[in-house]
Amino acid sequence: MAANRRNGMHPSDPGLVGIVSAARALPRMSLPTVATVVAAVAALYFGREVFLPIAIALLLTFALAPMVSALKRVGIPRLPAVIASVLGAFTVLALFSFIVATQVGELAQNIPLYQSNILTKVRSLKETGVGGGIIARLSGVIERVGQELNRQETSQPAADQPRREPVPVEIIARERPLQVLQNLIGPLISPLASAGLIVVVVIFMLLEREDLRDRFIRLVGYGDLHRTTEALQEAGKRVGRYLLMQLVVNIIYAIPITAGLWILGIPNALLWGLLALALRFVPYIGPIIGALLPLFLALAVAPGWSLVLWTAGLFVAMEMITGNVVEPWLYGSRTGLSPLAIIVAAIFWTWLWGPLGLVLSTPLTVCLVVLGRHVPQFEFLDVLFGNEPVLEPHARLYQRLLAGDPEEATDHAEEILEEKYLFEFYDKVAIPALLLGEQDRVRGVMGDEQRRQVAASAQTLVANLDDSAQEEAQEDDDPAAAEPATADKEKQAQGEGEDDTELPDGTDMSVLCAGGRGELDDAAAAMLAQVLEVQGATVSKASFADMEPANIRRLELDTVDTVVAGFLNPDSVKHARFLVRRLKRAKPALRVGIVFWSEDDDDKETAVKLANDINADFVAYGMVDAVLGALSSDPPVALKVAAKRRMRRRPRPAKKAPLAAAG
Repeated sequence: MAANRRNGMHPSDPGLVGIVSAARALPRMSLPTVATVVAAVAALYFGREVFLPIAIALLLTFALAPMVSALKRVGIPRLPAVIASVLGAFTVLALFSFIVATQVGELAQNIPLYQSNILTKVRSLKETGVGGGIIARLSGVIERVGQELNRQETSQPAADQPRREPVPVEIIARERPLQVLQNLIGPLISPLASAGLIVVVVIFMLLEREDLRDRFIRLVGYGDLHRTTEALQEAGKRVGRYLLMQLVVNIIYAIPITAGLWILGIPNALLWGLLALALRFVPYIGPIIGALLPLFLALAVAPGWSLVLWTAGLFVAMEMITGNVVEPWLYGSRTGLSPLAIIVAAIFWTWLWGPLGLVLSTPLTVCLVVLGRHVPQFEFLDVLFGNEPVLEPHARLYQRLLAGDPEEATDHAEEILEEKYLFEFYDKVAIPALLLGEQDRVRGVMGDEQRRQVAASAQTLVANLDDSAQEEAQEDDDPAAAEPATADKEKQAQGEGEDDTELPDGTDMSVLCAGGRGELDDAAAAMLAQVLEVQGATVSKASFADMEPANIRRLELDTVDTVVAGFLNPDSVKHARFLVRRLKRAKPALRVGIVFWSEDDDDKETAVKLANDINADFVAYGMVDAVLGALSSDPPVALKVAAKRRMRRRPRPAKKAPLAAAG
């Protein structure tokens, strides 16, 4: 049934050390001071004329570096390969800009032709009363506001002064040819100078890439060459792949958009396709802006509404196909940013550097996250913007139990159960989470009410996972049907462990699982009981209150083969010894096992020695050993008679004879 279950055995703590061993110590992270952050942001803001071209050049260097490497592998020297790559990239950008400018100029000439269609649609809306006369009311409000403003302006002169009509004045400026040329070329000088500067910087960065890398390593990471080199490689690979894959996705998105708009009859379809390609580099809002402009033009071109609906349907369909099919297929690795981080980064870089900052926000933030992942001083960047979980699974689960949110804890558990078995989840995630709660109880930071809330949330979690437990039990009953679904789990379990231990079949065995000393122990016992049920055993549960001396005699132990009591507090050895003796006195043929829950559960010698000391049939430290002990067919250990110390009685002193009367 469940004999094919395997689990890796891990080294355990041989002694019953404190509860601190149950909680993995998380490394402390040093946050930068407020002055440092403010100084860095101020430098980026006031020095944007310098930093913005360098940032663009850096990202283009990441994007063109694979192309340069490919040309070098073909046999082209470095300098020609760099020049060819840079000139090719900027030629494409220049051609793109030229086509867009040409299409915009053509569109500007045709806009007056569409005015009549727009007015016709507005009149039709007003006549049909769509929206309850909203358009009419808005027009009236705007008209009244304009009249009020005109009234205020005309009422400012004194009443007794006659109103003077304004005298028209015409200014004729005679500009010299040199001034006309300066007015035409002046606005173009700054963009052209920035573009030329970026080209030169990209060329030098590609030519001196190895030297710049060595200097960066010497500056920030000379003491750890491995980590710094890995950070640079990951940053270049991730940013370059993101830009390349985003370009491919945008091209795949823009081609059907262009063709569809051309078929629908939208003017300047090539312009809207190119804008859709470019604006999709802007996270979230880019595709929306790219769709609004063609929709407005569709509204102006045709007198009806069908063209607007067809255009909207085209953009919605392409966005769904691209987001759900094309991007998951092409993106071998994601950006490593959380969705919220992408939005925050877009807002920050837009405020800092304007529209160009919005386009560069995602790749720049990717570089910062990679830097924080490998350089300890910048670890806070990875924590704030990365998409990797910052808490370990057991800590995340404990946080949800502590917040009294068992439903979210169930979602977290079901995500883990997609790759692991139920007993693995309890052993490596849920029990360590309860150990964190016991640690807080021992330290005095958890009150009684909060402890009961955590225990109740854990019990609800166990109840919510009943369906998963039943599915695993059915998989065990039909191994052939379960083989495709469990192949990955078994491979992972075999790959993680050094030794493989089979969990026995519990059919025809009856086990009572009980908590040791508190509500959290009851929750751990419920988890063990559910695992035993998956193994086919008949399981009953008892609370820690049922294990009190006055209540043990009331337990129905006639049909029970084994009682397993669990303790999250390892300093409960004395209490466990008394519990074993009371249970065995209640039923001498009963097997009694004690579980001192711990993350490490492989110290067999200590467990055997402790079991002999407290007269238990077995002692376990983890879920696997607890299941093995509970479903064992070994005969019960006889109760040892405690040797009582008898105090030696001292001989009583002899009574003195009464003195004879003198006489």
